[in-house]
Amino acid sequence: MPPSTDSEAPSGVPRPDGRTELRTELRADCARCVGLCCVAPTFVASADFAIDKPAGRPCRHLQGDSRCGVHAELRKRGFPGCTVFDCFGAGQHLTQGTFGGRDWREAPETATAMFAGFAVMRQLHELLWHLTEACTLPVPAVLADDVRGALRNTRQLSDLGPAELAALEVPPHRQAVGVLLQRVSEHVRADLPQARVDRRGADLIGADLRGAALRGASLRGAYLIGADLRGADLRRADLLGADLRGADLRGADLRDSLFLTQPQVEAARGDTATGIPPVLSRPAHWAAAAPAGRRPGRRRR
Repeated sequence: MPPSTDSEAPSGVPRPDGRTELRTELRADCARCVGLCCVAPTFVASADFAIDKPAGRPCRHLQGDSRCGVHAELRKRGFPGCTVFDCFGAGQHLTQGTFGGRDWREAPETATAMFAGFAVMRQLHELLWHLTEACTLPVPAVLADDVRGALRNTRQLSDLGPAELAALEVPPHRQAVGVLLQRVSEHVRADLPQARVDRRGADLIGADLRGAALRGASLRGAYLIGADLRGADLRRADLLGADLRGADLRGADLRDSLFLTQPQVEAARGDTATGIPPVLSRPAHWAAAAPAGRRPGRRRR
């Protein structure tokens, strides 16, 4: 991992560009991986996957060069679940770091430990993604120190050897980091009117939230599957773990929402008028913006 220079900036000073700069190694680089996401996980035939595939068995579309043979047609072929998956750089870290560049096909004795380690490494890298974002947010010095300490600790865990990594109990660490990120979230949102809106874990499946004023609200872990969020204001809303599958984000503003990830926006519907954090990429399947006269009206909640 590169040094986190921006995370050492004075407390209380926003670092709008830091999130992009600090995450270079937290982006998937398939050329440095050995197709782990196409082998290690279980696929269950469903709306997300067109086939059943047991854990540890290569997907039939995995090619010899570790690339997907139908990558450009995944949605059309019935694999939308693959399009919303992100290892946060865990694949190349495990391949090049933990296993020294070895390939499970050429060194089959590494396969069991490599596949078990991938599930652990992916969780650690997702935590690194969120902690890196937390390092760029304006929080008090004591809290900033706690965040940097958790970041260092998580990096150390990600550098464990194959056996130690596979045996690592991640849930206690995830829980501790989650509590820390909650403290960060509460501080960053404290000055906003909607900061008292607490919908953590709320069942908002299919909810009509068009034009909703949710700036600074907590939607952590909320079920927003199929929710209509067109034109909603989600700036500085805490979206950590929110389920946005099929949510309509057309025209919504999520530009500085907290702890939003690429898989979440990939799972949602949006358009060119949807505002997203600069560290994320606009999904290719999102539509063009509707004509001005057809935009949903804003409603206040």
